[in-house]
Formats: sequence, structure tokens, C-alpha cells
Amino acid sequence: MNHPGVLPAQTLRHLIALGSIKAHPQVDPAQVQPASLDLRLGTKAYRVRASFLAGAGRMVASRLQEFTMHEVDLTQGAVLEKGCVYVVPLMESLALPAGLSAVANAKSSTGRLDLLTRTITDGGTEFDRIPEGYHGPLYAEVCPRSFSVLVRAGQRLNQIRFRYGHATLSDDDLRALHAQDALVSGTPVISEGLGFSVDLRPAQGDLLGYRAKPHTGVIDLDRIAHYPAHDFWEEVRATNGQIILDPGAFYILVSREAVTIPPDYAAEMAPYLAMVGEFRVHYAGFFDPGFGHATAGGAGSRGVLEVRCHEAPFVLEHGQVVGRLVYEKMTERPDTLYGTGIASNYQGQGLKLAKQFKRA
Repeated sequence: MNHPGVLPAQTLRHLIALGSIKAHPQVDPAQVQPASLDLRLGTKAYRVRASFLAGAGRMVASRLQEFTMHEVDLTQGAVLEKGCVYVVPLMESLALPAGLSAVANAKSSTGRLDLLTRTITDGGTEFDRIPEGYHGPLYAEVCPRSFSVLVRAGQRLNQIRFRYGHATLSDDDLRALHAQDALVSGTPVISEGLGFSVDLRPAQGDLLGYRAKPHTGVIDLDRIAHYPAHDFWEEVRATNGQIILDPGAFYILVSREAVTIPPDYAAEMAPYLAMVGEFRVHYAGFFDPGFGHATAGGAGSRGVLEVRCHEAPFVLEHGQVVGRLVYEKMTERPDTLYGTGIASNYQGQGLKLAKQFKRA
């Protein structure tokens, strides 16, 4: 009997050895994260007319025949253009045992580039959700929203997490865990997860965040710390604890709270409530065991918020709750933790752009 929970790195390696997680070429050990597996783009992208789901009983390949406009070869690199939708077969496929399901998500740097990346499957009726016992291929839908990007086969834009059963902590469980191992700086706001708010009163200076510029050059995803931030981003500054979000604009902001993920848990960022305003924290994201935690060399890490405003200008104010972290139990502690010996990019982070940018 499998214990409910999220599978750690050592169990993922076992599933790869068993063939429950397949890949061609074979999985690179660097793809295995403490509680997730990075997924790699295949050699072709299909430019499609619209985003789609396969639908019950239908195959993604057959839907591609309906919607494909042209094919793009990724073996030597190709530009995916802003505002266009692409479907890319991934190098990984699954043959999950009974009872094991999965959920996928964009990696941190992918979300910070406003690069909408979602996983679709044969028979799928939801993005990023892989049902128990799924056998079949995986595809990434990629839609650059703010910047055109140069991508290559083998790049890792999204990741997948596997779980047995239901392992989400209840609010009472969260309160008990916080009392034992503080999850957040300050008084926790616990309601269907751990709430977090936006920081619009920075301790030093008046830099609150960044807004994507509308007309920029292409970003080569392999170029790390290469692009001057000011070529792609406008600084957002204010001294009165509020900003007005522009409709359609994309912002990088930061949470007021420093959060931690204890080693025996994982977490996922989720929107707070649709009714709180004309915006959303745009991309959900995974937080690995050890994120911001003392056992992994952290002292609390603030969450970077990827915010998009909808139809009407909206005033966002300091301390406004904008999202929540949903915590889950691991089946066992991972043999590697976030930030310890795995070159984690965002341990101890504050306000930080994607790794492709450098401060001018």
C-alpha cells in the first residue's frame, strides 16, 4: 500500500528505472529535482491556430492535424513568436502504475518570462493534470505572452510532480505545522492554504517591481545573465504603498512574507480568489522541499509574483493578499533538498527577474 503524498527524487529515479517514466533520449539525472522532474522539448514544434485540449477519447496527434498551420524544427533552435501558440511533443512519456497521478507546471524562469507553458495529454480534459494510471505521450503548449523566445530541443520549460492519493494539508494541519516549524514570517493567514500578500513598501529605495516592455528583441533561453534588464523591463516605483496595474500588462512583484517549505513537504502556488480584483497571480508554481528552509541553507525566501491585470485598471495596495500556498506531504524526505548542492537559482531570493537577465 502506497502512502499518500508527493514522490521524492529517489522514488522518481526508481520509476525511471522501471520504465514508468520513459524518455528518448534517456532522462538526464539533472532533470530530477527534489520533488519533480523537468520535462524536455522535443525536436519539433507545431504552430497551431488556437490552444486546445485533446478531449475524452481523443489523441493530441489527431487534433494537431486539425489545427496545425506549419511545423518548426527545433534541432538547431527556432524563434517562438510573441502572441502565437505552439504545441511541442516532449521527450518524456508515461506508463503510470495504478493509483499514481501527476500534475505539471511551468518552471520558475519560464513563468518569469511570461511564457505560458502547459502540459496536454491524450484524452486530456484539463491542462497540467495527468490522471491516475496514464499511459501515453506528453506535449507542451507554449505561448510567449510578452517576449519572443529562441528555444531548442532539449530545453526544460516545464516540470511534473507525481503523487499517490490526496496529500494536501488541511488548514488545521497547516496551523499545527506552522506552530512546530514556522512557515512564514509574521502572523500566518491560513484559509484553504497559506495566504501571502504583495510587498509595495520595500525596505530600501522605492523599486517595487518590473513591468514588461511591449516591443523588445528576442530572448535566447540558453543565455544566462546575458540581457540588460532595462532593454526588456520598466522599473515600477512608488512611495505611497500602491500601484495601478495597466490592463494587459505583465508585472514581476514580490511577496511581503518570507516563506519556508520544510523538508518533508512540498507546496504549490495557487490564485487566491477571483473576486479580489481585476488581476491574477498569473502562473502557479512548485515550491520544492527545503525552499527557504534552514536545513537547506535558507532563512526564508520571498515568493516572486507574476501578475497580469485583466480588463480594467486596478489599484494594488501594500499587504493585499494575492495568492496562497497549498502544502502537501511528501511520501518520504527527498535525498536532495532545494538549495543544497543542486545549483538552485532562487534560494534566498527577493525581487528577482528570470536568470536570463542581468542588472545593467
